[in-house]
Formats: sequence, structure tokens, C-alpha cells
Amino acid sequence: MADRRDTPEPSRHGLDGQELSGPGLNGHGLSRRGFLSSTALAAGAYGVLAACASESSGPEAKTPGKAPKEVFTSPASKLSGSLSILMWSHFIPRHDKWFGKFLADWGKKVGVDVRVDHINTVDVPRRAASEIQAGKGHDLIQHIAPFSQYEPSVLDMADVVQEANRRWGQQLELCRKSSYNPNTRHFYAYCPGWSPDPGDYRKSMWQKAGLPNGPTSWDDLLRGAAEIKKTTGVPCGLGLSPETDSNMAARALLWSFGGSVQDENERVAINSDATVAAVEYMTRLFKEAETSEVFSWVPASNNQALIAGRSSYILNSISAWRTAMGTNRTIGDDIFFTPALRGPKAALAAQHVIQQWIVPKYSPNAAAAKEFLLHYTANFPSVTYQSELYDLPGWPSLVPQLHGWLDNDPYGAKPANKLSLLKNATSWSANIGYPGPSNPAIGEIFNTNLLPTMFGRAARGQTSARQAVADAERQINAIFKNWRARGLVGG
Repeated sequence: MADRRDTPEPSRHGLDGQELSGPGLNGHGLSRRGFLSSTALAAGAYGVLAACASESSGPEAKTPGKAPKEVFTSPASKLSGSLSILMWSHFIPRHDKWFGKFLADWGKKVGVDVRVDHINTVDVPRRAASEIQAGKGHDLIQHIAPFSQYEPSVLDMADVVQEANRRWGQQLELCRKSSYNPNTRHFYAYCPGWSPDPGDYRKSMWQKAGLPNGPTSWDDLLRGAAEIKKTTGVPCGLGLSPETDSNMAARALLWSFGGSVQDENERVAINSDATVAAVEYMTRLFKEAETSEVFSWVPASNNQALIAGRSSYILNSISAWRTAMGTNRTIGDDIFFTPALRGPKAALAAQHVIQQWIVPKYSPNAAAAKEFLLHYTANFPSVTYQSELYDLPGWPSLVPQLHGWLDNDPYGAKPANKLSLLKNATSWSANIGYPGPSNPAIGEIFNTNLLPTMFGRAARGQTSARQAVADAERQINAIFKNWRARGLVGG
């Protein structure tokens, strides 16, 4: 049963944390009257989106159609000044080309000087930490993994989330749990989109191993990947290094065996027989089906291995396949997808990307940042389309044509419905704090790569599985103790 704390109440605090005395939001916030006045326009904009969807989707349509029309959402109040954005260099280059023009067009219409700086995703956390510590930098920062550890230094985004809910219905639970702290009742980030983390496999290789539809369980993965490596020399590609994809793979394996970092009440739960069994499994998978290169991988490594024909299976988003479709169509057509693998207890995968938009407290133009986020969200059909279906909406009502696109890929998938399994991706995807929220302790554990380190130490033979888990527990307990003492973690 859901904890009552998980239900956010309307925020009555301004962005400086002070109790609001009037009916509207003060300081950096957007006025409630302004928010509500723009809701009518948003409703009209949604009608345009729905009309566009009806033109480009449906069972009679052979293709989902051309790019969606973009809509303009009028700001609640007059904007001025400048707005600078720091965000990752998207794995789908088309997205960044589109985003630059999209941002510039909005800036001209609202009278704000805008700038976006794209940097490698691995550099975003370091850059964000540096700017927050210095108390100056970009007004708006986007990352692809939870930024909950920065909650004390960023604005509460409750007003933006509440307005988005009024316009477009309820936010996906996966996105809410990845941006909301039930202990403080603050939205430390705004999360308008996400990307699933299916298994990407080479069909021709798995067919020869007797599994033409790829593995459906972790047992299948071990058996099939070991056979493929034995007969072809091509290894499996689950990372064991301090990087994002290895973090995601570690969580999928951990949860599927019945383990977790914390329980639903935010109490440390890592040291269990289920966790030890998951670590033992990973040790066996490494020895029988992988190579030592997985200990030094960066986020792009498993993509590169799959595209180059040097991996039979990876856990990743669809970006590796999209790249292969443009650079090596033979391999691209041979890449297929599986949902979360079934383990002894569950079949779950972490989200691959979870959009985290934060506004540091030092920002001099938070009003423009928040207004842009609402405009960006209103145009999520374009976000999804221009990211080649990589970015899925946190408010599903915004992209009614999504299922049509997944059933009939607008970018030439063979077969056209190759991505149809993503239609129910929320049923097998979880936030990184599962079964609890992505609280600041979970954010720190993710960003310090404790789980892939735990799995990797045992796989290397540096320690036993049980000792690796016990060592991880000591570190995790210290992190939870620190954040709990600050009132930001429950349990």
C-alpha cells in the first residue's frame, strides 16, 4: 500500500522556503492566476496536438506521418533577461539540432536571450556540482539520472509539476518517484520524459543459440550468451564499470533476484541472500560470457560494441540501434529488443534515462526557466519524434500518437513494429530507488557507482559475493545516515 507521504500536497512555500501569505506564488515562482490563465491556452494547444495525432496515426495509416506541429504556450507574465541551459549531448543527434532552433524560436517570441550548452553526459554531474558550489552558472541544468542529492541547492519545482498536472493529467508514477522527495514534499527536479532500458540483442546470433526471440530470463541470458561466446567468440555486453549503463544493469539484475538497496520505507536492505545470489550470478555470467573490457567501459562502450558486431546482448536504450541503422544497416536490421528479463523474483529494469531539469537557487531568471519547461513539455510530441522515439513522455496524454509510432516506426525499422514492446514499458520499468523513491541517498549511491563496484569486485575475484555485499552495505549505511540526519531521507 502506498505511503501517505508519497501523495504531494499543494506547495504553500515560495522558492526561498518561506510560507506564502497570499494566493499566488512569490519570488521566482509563477503566479497561480497566471498559471490558470495559461491553462486555457494549453488546452487549446492540446487540441491542436490531438488533431495532429489523428492525422498521423490510426490503423489505416501506413506510416505515422510527418513531424508534429509545434505549439506556443504564452507565458503567465512578461519575461526578460537571459536564460542559459546546460544539458547533455543527446545520443540521437537529430534531437540537439532540433532543440537549438526550438529554444531560439521561443526566446525570440518571449523576449529572452537564450543559450544552450551541450556537453558529454558523463561531464554533466561534475559541471553541475562545480556551478552549484560556486553559486553561479546556468539557470537550468538537465541530466539523465536522478539529481536528488542536490535538493538543498535547487528550487522546489512543485508549482511547475502541479501546473503540468492541471494541463495534461497525472504524471507517470515512474517520473514522479524520480523527482519527488516524500520526506520534504519537494520536487527537487522536473521530470517531463524518460527512456526505457530494454535488452538489445543480435537476432542472428541468438537464433543459432536456439533462442530466436532473444532471452526472456536471466537463465536464458547466461545459457545463450555463454553458447554464443563459445561458438563465435562474441561476448555479452553487461558493464561492470563506474558508469551509467553499468548502474542500470546492476539494478535490473538485483531487483529481478529479489534484492534492493532500500525497502519501500527507505530502510537499507542491500545485505540479503537475494543480493548475494545476484552477485554470484553476475560473477558466473562474466566468467562464461563476457570479457574484461566491461570493467573499463564508458556509457558509449556497449553501444559501440553492439554496432561493431562485438556484443550479442546489451542493456540499453534504442540509441545503439538507431546509430546502427544509419552506419551499418545490416547489423541495424539484426538488432531486436526484449523487455526486462525474468529472474527468480521479478522482471524489472531501471529506466535508461530519466529527465532531470533543475533550477539552482542562484539562478537570476527562474521564472523564464519554469516557463520554458512548460513550453517544452507542451511540445513533447516533437521531443519524442525528433529524438527518434528515444524520449517518451512523462505526461502520456501529450503524445497520443506514440503507440502508432511504436507500431509503425517513422524512421524505417524492419519490421515496422520492432519497437512495439515499448508500449507497455512502464509495467517492467522502475525508478532507481525501487521499491522506494529516488531520494538523495539513492542519488549519491548511483553517482558514486557503488552497485557496479560491488558486482565488479566479486566478478574479478577480489572478494567473495557475500563480502562484496557486506562492504557495500557499510558504505550505503553511512550515506543513508548522513542524509537521514539532514531530514531528507525516511526510514
